[in-house]
Amino acid sequence: MRANSSATTAHSQVLSTPRSGLGWGLAGVAAFSLTLPLTRIAVHDGAMSAIFVGIGRAVVAALLAAAALALTRQRRPRGAQWMRLAVVAGGVVIGFPVLTAYALTTTSATHGAVVIALLPAATAVAAVVRGRDRPAPSFWVTAAVSATAAVAFGMLQSGEFSGLHPADLLLLAAVVAAAIGYAEGGLLARELGSWQTISWALVLSAPVTLAVTVLAVVDHRPTGTATEWAAFAYLAAVSMFLGFFAWYRGLAIGPMTRVSQIQLTQPVMTICWAAVLLGEPPTVPVLVGGAAVILCAATTVRNRSATRRPDQCEPVVGVDPFVADDEPGVGEFAGDAVEPELRGDLRA
Repeated sequence: MRANSSATTAHSQVLSTPRSGLGWGLAGVAAFSLTLPLTRIAVHDGAMSAIFVGIGRAVVAALLAAAALALTRQRRPRGAQWMRLAVVAGGVVIGFPVLTAYALTTTSATHGAVVIALLPAATAVAAVVRGRDRPAPSFWVTAAVSATAAVAFGMLQSGEFSGLHPADLLLLAAVVAAAIGYAEGGLLARELGSWQTISWALVLSAPVTLAVTVLAVVDHRPTGTATEWAAFAYLAAVSMFLGFFAWYRGLAIGPMTRVSQIQLTQPVMTICWAAVLLGEPPTVPVLVGGAAVILCAATTVRNRSATRRPDQCEPVVGVDPFVADDEPGVGEFAGDAVEPELRGDLRA
């Protein structure tokens, strides 16, 4: 193929900008904002078990992912990338869906949205730990305050402190799982591509998710109304698969710290969806608790934004997420420089 051919010329253009990173990130967050209300719909009356909703949707998504990878002839991950994909799978394919599904059998989607509002701060902490940064003490202070605010909200039931409920512990564990998966997935998306990252994570975890789903079906045959099955279909196709196309794409383009702040809008969207779909009007404690958690999380993310490592000065060339990697002259954006955050880890 000639260097000046139309194919190479088209892929040597700068296709991504910081503004497009924010746009992709917002699209991903909008897709995820329906996850808690629709999970609540799917598990509320017991027609579908929490384990089936949490794991079964990953099986459906893995089928979509395998088809997409095969049709576009994607190059397989190499070496340590498989272990890193296992981390992503543990966090966002298995951990977060299962933990939130169980939590939402006993608590409302609105309540869950406020606790999950801690996720941006948790993601920032995971990125710091993953990148071995040395942030200012204020970062850790605000991260601790964010966690305290989320725990305090969880303990506030009906206007009184009544201690953390099991559902709150599950939601907090889900935040930790998702934060680790997001941080690692954002890095891998710069090497494998955005949708390729979640696709390979789904395929890698398919043997486990399929086996667990079969056991769940044998133990409790899933039934449900058309609405409940539609909710499950959205969780499988969008929350577990298509939403990550946009989210990891946004994180890969970056700046990661700025894109991650878009997560702060997710609790607001989720509370609105819960009011519309579930008739869960936000109460005063929800509004006050939500505002407090979002404010603390925003402060933590902003403090993270001020942290840079000395070696974070070179751009990383991104992978084109829409083209087969084995096609000659294609597979990288020649000019698509993305945020160099955590650059040191990519050299390992």
